[in-house]
Amino acid sequence: MSLSRSPSPRHGGGWASPGLTSPFDTMGGSSSPRKKYGDIETNGHENGTWSSVKAHSDEVRNYPSFSTRNTGFFSRNARKISSSLPRFNLGGRNYAEKEKLGRGRWKQSGGGRFGRLKTFCGNVLRKMKLRLVVALALFLTVILFYTTPISSHYRRASFLGGGSKFVVVLAANQGGGVMEWKGPREWAIERDSVKNKKKYVERWGYDLEIVDMSTKKRYAHEWRESWEKVDTMRNCMRKYPKAEWFWWLDLNTFIMEPSYSLQSHIFNDIAKNTYRDVNTYNPLNVTHPFPHEHLDSISRSAIGDGDPHSIDLIIPQDCGGFNLGSFFLHRSSWTDRLLDIWWDPVAYEQKHMEWEHKEQDALEHLYTNQPWIRSHTAFIQQRKINSFPPGACGDHGEDSRFHYSEKDRDFVVNMAGCEWGRDCWGEMYNYRELSNKLNRNPWEKFKDSVQVKWKVTFEKKKEEKKA
Repeated sequence: MSLSRSPSPRHGGGWASPGLTSPFDTMGGSSSPRKKYGDIETNGHENGTWSSVKAHSDEVRNYPSFSTRNTGFFSRNARKISSSLPRFNLGGRNYAEKEKLGRGRWKQSGGGRFGRLKTFCGNVLRKMKLRLVVALALFLTVILFYTTPISSHYRRASFLGGGSKFVVVLAANQGGGVMEWKGPREWAIERDSVKNKKKYVERWGYDLEIVDMSTKKRYAHEWRESWEKVDTMRNCMRKYPKAEWFWWLDLNTFIMEPSYSLQSHIFNDIAKNTYRDVNTYNPLNVTHPFPHEHLDSISRSAIGDGDPHSIDLIIPQDCGGFNLGSFFLHRSSWTDRLLDIWWDPVAYEQKHMEWEHKEQDALEHLYTNQPWIRSHTAFIQQRKINSFPPGACGDHGEDSRFHYSEKDRDFVVNMAGCEWGRDCWGEMYNYRELSNKLNRNPWEKFKDSVQVKWKVTFEKKKEEKKA
């Protein structure tokens, strides 16, 4: 309830408010002995004003008749103190009134094109702040991943990239044994080949085993030149006990596409990238499967058990049969038994004069006559891991099944047989330069395009001067 401070409008005193003037004073029955407010004498005066009545009430309660205001030091000097405080420039915005346009809002500061541009940029940056922060964080993460050892550790970890599961076995120092000395071209081929494989394994976290293939005397009564592949693969399996797949590469091979990992190129979908039935491409005319009734169902099946996890040997076939310039072996008990029989000195002693291609012919003999070999062997398209240059298998011209295709960006090229009437160093150099060209980054492509345009322009001017 609010009380009016104005004097009573009623003649003779009294208040219009029901709370101050009781309506029961004129009614019968008992009533309060107290007088009406209008009848109270204030200092000998009746019908006093509200202010006089309040003053009298304050005196009765021992309060002073007035209250002190602006008597303290800070109250009396507030304006002087506030005017002496430092002032801050808020860009010309006035916050004195709540409803000013600039209070708590984005306001254009300055006029003209520059002011509008500044305002627009401020709005964009304010709205895009979070997105910019996220984009910058992603960019820095990518930079750190590829410029620090983090990427190599990630790709090598068996539970992440899986690089530690693969070992690249490279034959080196071919022809550097007791049979002949190597010349400058042979050393140049070996240098480029080794450098190529080192860059590839560093990129994907694989292990690289460089094997000295110089002629060695394995037994007291024989020289097994070019028969070291079997023994070397067995030694590598002992040296890398945690690895699962071993990839053999001849020295005259060159990895054309280092951006292809073995996982994405082959092993993530090994069933799709390989085939078990040799009749798909059968240059050796092998009878497959075995027709003998006494064999089990897996040995008499064209695709073995059909399980891709049972594949332990992956080899390509060229125009003449098996090609061991690039092949894969998987660690297993089946592989241990294969290597033992493949390296059998008795079979070598009896057949090495007939086997012109040595270990390759020996494996073809085992595949043709031993049913247990076929159940764990798979084949892969030649150009998938072992493309040939035009000179190899070239009796009928270039064949899309065997020869390298720049358009299709084949993975590996093998200069097989280049020592027989071809230039091994020339082929290695050409494919190395082609690989560098195909795998240039955007900056290198831009520089090369500018260089080519400059060269063409310079030659035109030179010809115009001569004319």
